[in-house]
Amino acid sequence: MQNTTSSARNRKVSLQAATAVVVANMIGTGVFTSLGYQAQQTPSVFPILMLWLTGGVIALCGALSYGELASRFPRSGGEYHYLSRIYHPVVGFLSGWVSMTVGFAAPVALSAMAFGSYFFSVFPWASIQSYAVTILVLVTLVHLQSVRMSGIFQKYSTAIKVAFLLFFIIAGLWLAPAPVTHTLKVKAGDWDLIFSGGFAISLAFVSFAYSGWNASAYIANEIDKPQINVSRSLFIGAGLVATLYLLLHIVFLTTLDLEELASIQAASAQPVDVGYLSAKAFLGETASKVMAFMIAVLLISSISAMTWAGPRVSQVIGEDLKLFRFFAKKNKGGVPVYAILFQSTIALILILSTSFESILYAIAFILDTFTFLTVLGLFVARRKNIYEQPPTYKTWGYPLVPVVFLAGTAWTMYFLLMSRTYESMASLLWLLIGYVVYWFSKNKKL
Repeated sequence: MQNTTSSARNRKVSLQAATAVVVANMIGTGVFTSLGYQAQQTPSVFPILMLWLTGGVIALCGALSYGELASRFPRSGGEYHYLSRIYHPVVGFLSGWVSMTVGFAAPVALSAMAFGSYFFSVFPWASIQSYAVTILVLVTLVHLQSVRMSGIFQKYSTAIKVAFLLFFIIAGLWLAPAPVTHTLKVKAGDWDLIFSGGFAISLAFVSFAYSGWNASAYIANEIDKPQINVSRSLFIGAGLVATLYLLLHIVFLTTLDLEELASIQAASAQPVDVGYLSAKAFLGETASKVMAFMIAVLLISSISAMTWAGPRVSQVIGEDLKLFRFFAKKNKGGVPVYAILFQSTIALILILSTSFESILYAIAFILDTFTFLTVLGLFVARRKNIYEQPPTYKTWGYPLVPVVFLAGTAWTMYFLLMSRTYESMASLLWLLIGYVVYWFSKNKKL
């Protein structure tokens, strides 16, 4: 018995590895490509910094709220498990249905294709798609080994990511052509911009860049002392990313002219690579290769984090429903092999069919809806005193903190519904299919 307990404990991952999952899930290409759109909607430095500060506060409020839920329900699966326990198993399953099919696979495909694009610009020896498939296969093979290997790979790949970002920030602040204090001064009309419709629209895009702050909740079973360390990893990860995002944008705004950036974005059908333009301003022409390689490396940890977290939803569903029990099977290293292969296969199909962006737009509204319901569930769990274990952590600043998150998420959902009405409504069909699958799994004897 003692050897079994010791072996199980050795498969647990540390707080550092759990935090790395959160950081890696959050930091993708969005932070390097969204400023061009913000420059069009909010053409002033101080309001843009307030955008990223506001987005960081909303993400932190979500992390603090999820921290208590993780303490009350210390099991892997994220929203699937929380919603099943708080509302009804069918609500949890529908959330898990979206996550296990396309909720993680589509972002993995997008990140892999982005990796291929950046890597191709430095090493044009094979196609972008070939590089995307290669990195997906390699990362999948790493995570098929063991939970311990996943933790080690995630920790070091994220450390490299953070080191690259710190290098960029320090070099940018040191070599910036204009004084930082001069750039950051509040100008006339800035507060009017902050309370404008353009600011609200930009905030919706910023919220996308902060998504992923809930990542460690999906792997709670594999984290050492999950009742304590899941909440810590969520808070530390979201706080670290918010700080890095603010510093990155201070560099961007100090090295680039907003009016010029807005005009470049207006003339382009694609997001402007602000990271490259900023690096070029203080590093010179060699910046293109340097930045492309850096961003490619940054994306490896993002692909890894989603390849680790996503299949744990399928695994927990397999533990609860007989129809999906094969997803719950683990190898000697504690890894749900079939769940990982299932997600990576879907991601591979999406890469080869290049249909991941349309799917991401279609499911964004639904994913936000389940996140909204989860944080709202904190109020339900407290009122009805629902828990699996007595909570060792309670949300700081309750009820204000979850209310702030709910308000920010509600605005993002409204923006998605207004701007992507067809895709948002079409995604309801996928939920209907999920409900049929759930009904079949509950009523069919297998």
